[in-house]
Amino acid sequence: MSPIIGFHHIAIITSDYTRSKRFYTEILGATIINETHRAERDSYKLDIAFCDGSQIELFSFPSAPPRATQPENCGLRHLAFQVENLEQAIRFLEKNAIIHEGIRIDEVTGKRFTFFRDPDDLPLEFYEI
Repeated sequence: MSPIIGFHHIAIITSDYTRSKRFYTEILGATIINETHRAERDSYKLDIAFCDGSQIELFSFPSAPPRATQPENCGLRHLAFQVENLEQAIRFLEKNAIIHEGIRIDEVTGKRFTFFRDPDDLPLEFYEI
């Protein structure tokens, strides 16, 4: 039996730390757990959490190279956030001038979802539970 009980956090390297910090905390509503400036690396590390305890680590590094973000490229495909009401979540995105793809249906589960992007063009999803 695997000892894994779930994931602790997801780490994201940002191109604009201030912009991403605002997006994830002020717009998406994550709570700041800890913010660390690492002078020797000229970088920040921000630990944030959502109400269910899931966490994201936001990192800044000077001159971090861009990475392709299309869902079909190798690597993390996207990050999905659980929502109870997709229409309400979409209104929230629109209120904050965040472009989304509209409602789609998961052909396997029949659940509704939509995709949108973070400030670094990373694919994010609202998935209705």
